[in-house]
Amino acid sequence: MSGFDDPFDPNIQLSAQGCSCGRHASQIEHQQDEDARIGRVVESTVMRALFPHDETRRNFIRAVGAGTALAAVSTFFPLSAAKALAADRAPLEKTDLKIGFVPITCATPIIMAGPMGFYSREGLNVSLLKTAGWAVVRDKVMNKEYDASHMLSPMPLAISLGLGSQAQPMDVAAIENINGQAITLHVKHKDKLDPKQWKGFKFGLPFDYSIHNLLLRYFLAEHGLDPDRDVELRIMAPPDMVANLRAGNIDGFLGPEPFNQRAVYEEVGFIHTLSRDIWDGHPCCAFGISEGFAKAHPNTFAALFRAIASATDYAHKPENRADIIKAIAPANYLNQPIPVLEQVMTGRFADGLGKVRNVPDRVDFDPFPWPSMAVWMLTQLKRWGYLKGEVNYQGVAENVFLATDARKRLKEMGLPAPAGNYAKYTIMGKVFDPAKPEQYLKSFKISRA
Repeated sequence: MSGFDDPFDPNIQLSAQGCSCGRHASQIEHQQDEDARIGRVVESTVMRALFPHDETRRNFIRAVGAGTALAAVSTFFPLSAAKALAADRAPLEKTDLKIGFVPITCATPIIMAGPMGFYSREGLNVSLLKTAGWAVVRDKVMNKEYDASHMLSPMPLAISLGLGSQAQPMDVAAIENINGQAITLHVKHKDKLDPKQWKGFKFGLPFDYSIHNLLLRYFLAEHGLDPDRDVELRIMAPPDMVANLRAGNIDGFLGPEPFNQRAVYEEVGFIHTLSRDIWDGHPCCAFGISEGFAKAHPNTFAALFRAIASATDYAHKPENRADIIKAIAPANYLNQPIPVLEQVMTGRFADGLGKVRNVPDRVDFDPFPWPSMAVWMLTQLKRWGYLKGEVNYQGVAENVFLATDARKRLKEMGLPAPAGNYAKYTIMGKVFDPAKPEQYLKSFKISRA
């Protein structure tokens, strides 16, 4: 369910996978009524607290009727007052904002929030600025040319720790996408499907401090290849990856969408491994913001979070993807053919090896910034020598990935949020326990640590 659906309708589900209320042509139209939106958030929050299980709530409403249910709840909880209080938001300190993005599908919530109205409904006037690469994004945020930006999820960790730049405190307010990457090889390597045959290959990566770099290194090492000695890793902007593949400058890349699918579309590459098959549910990109901006503009930061979280929740639902594709495809955003984006966003795609695959969660969207994900990234940054010395894994993770703040805001919006900050993950069959990062780090045969 969206946080804005009617909790007094017995035919809908209050869980994260529910359908829309059916009273509007689209969820966007539903959300355009700001007063109704705020009211639904309050009602949803109250009903979730009273009826943790959907079936109990449904039975109650069916038994007494929606009107009686609303009246009964209102007798012991002041819904009208709560709605008025929720609607009385503090004024925004800054309304005109510059937000950077790199033109990849990972930025979908940040991009679509412009043309689909999520920013404007929060009183924000956002200029979305297409940016050539990740080093430029980093520099513009650090120089305060951008108020916030689409970032690779390890970037705020690296910037906060002074890796690759001067140290400056950064925050991950929300994760943008999970999954949504792939290892793509040149078509001339169709006879080399076994990674053990890749010794001497040249691979493209978008940035040192990227989940792409960490996942490719992990994948290669699990197949017995030392990523620093047995292959060559080259940093390049995502939009340049297909051209470099065609020119023979690289043998493959682990990159963001839509460029894996674009390589297949242009018949120069094939998709070898989806990143979800390395770590299903892994984070990729994030909504990054300087700690200083968030502290100086708390109300604006809260409005930004609401806009991004609402857009991410909307993008999570497969039935909304067709409208989203139309919004993000134009030249000022991704500048990609609709058929390429459809294959990425629906998960039904040609792999370049003669097969049409159906992987609905090839890319997905989930805003919660798990500190446990940050701990895994820190172990890998230390594993490969980017991060040296003693590391306060939990302290760094919780300072940068604002899970507690996100949980509070998601609940206020009527959106689901996990109860805790830490979870275990299985990556290529190996369990990662965030409570034991050093033990995990010492378990790898191939490592620089």
